[in-house]
Amino acid sequence: MVILDQMKVEIQNLRGTLEEVTASLDLDNKKKIIEELSREMEEPGFWDNAEKANKKTKDLKNMQDLVAGIDQLNKQYGDIIDLIDMQNAEGVDDDDMAAEIRSELDDFENTLENIRISNLLNQPYDKYDVILRLNAGAGGTEACDWASMLYRMYTRWAERKGFTTEVLDLLDGDEAGIKSVTFQISGTNAYGLLKSEHGVHRLVRISPFNAQAKRQTSFVSCDVMPDIEEDVDIEINPDDLRIDTYRSSGAGGQHINKTSSAVRITHIPTGVVVACQNERSQFQNKDKAMQMLKAKLFIMKQEENQAKLDGIRGEVKDNAWGSQIRSYVLQPYTMVNDTRTGFKASNADGVLDGELDPFINAYLKWLATGGKPVGDTSEE
Repeated sequence: MVILDQMKVEIQNLRGTLEEVTASLDLDNKKKIIEELSREMEEPGFWDNAEKANKKTKDLKNMQDLVAGIDQLNKQYGDIIDLIDMQNAEGVDDDDMAAEIRSELDDFENTLENIRISNLLNQPYDKYDVILRLNAGAGGTEACDWASMLYRMYTRWAERKGFTTEVLDLLDGDEAGIKSVTFQISGTNAYGLLKSEHGVHRLVRISPFNAQAKRQTSFVSCDVMPDIEEDVDIEINPDDLRIDTYRSSGAGGQHINKTSSAVRITHIPTGVVVACQNERSQFQNKDKAMQMLKAKLFIMKQEENQAKLDGIRGEVKDNAWGSQIRSYVLQPYTMVNDTRTGFKASNADGVLDGELDPFINAYLKWLATGGKPVGDTSEE
């Protein structure tokens, strides 16, 4: 009976969290929007602009899923309370029933946490797809290998989420790994989730490229920008651009290596560099690169008042010791430590295999509390 009473207190406390989350979601307004979008979809000509229609359809589904999730949690809360009261009334300890209630309670808590985290993704560009650029820094070949490990980590995370990944630009390392890679991850709230990854990532391990098997430290910078779909309000002076073309590297068939179709654009005043080699023509690559540059400069402009042009780009400091946002130690012990939020995980292999959600969630909570350290630790 004691265990049941403890679980009842636990679910009642979670009820308070559910009410707070529900109040912050403004569900009445979302239900009105759902009705309006549903009516709009039935109108003739809705699909004349397929891109716009797909965006509205996606928004509708996200809101419908959110409302349905809250409704399901309210029902599940009532079911759990009923089960606990029923068992208490019978006055008999039933381990199987207690285990079932615990399973329901854990599921309730996980679902509530997911909705609460989603509610933190409320910034203007959180809903967009994301473009990441990894650049190997201090550490030579070891840093290039570290860049390839991080690239795999993000692609594995995307796979776990059911998101898609597309390489836009890739420069292989001289001996191993990659010097730099730009890639896009497409999925719901991709930018809002991965904006947490912006900064310098530090690796400490016994390097397989060190003949003396010494412990080595290497660094990779991760730049993150939203793939803003609409034409953003940013003016770019053509005289401020240096545009270089080069032959693409990597997969893509015969065409990709026979012509100088890849495009690299440097915005001279800010030093921002974007590149694309994935499209089939130089024109398409230039168009995609310009879209990336506009998104980057627009986000920097939005951050200008708070960070004096530090913004998203400025968070990427020197690609070396002391500037990292996260450290990954593989020897002599294993630990991944986010220096901003204080969140740590001892399961470094799992993190490098794409188990990033605990770090992402901790970062979003950290942002929501104005930079107050989370300090949670995962031992898994």
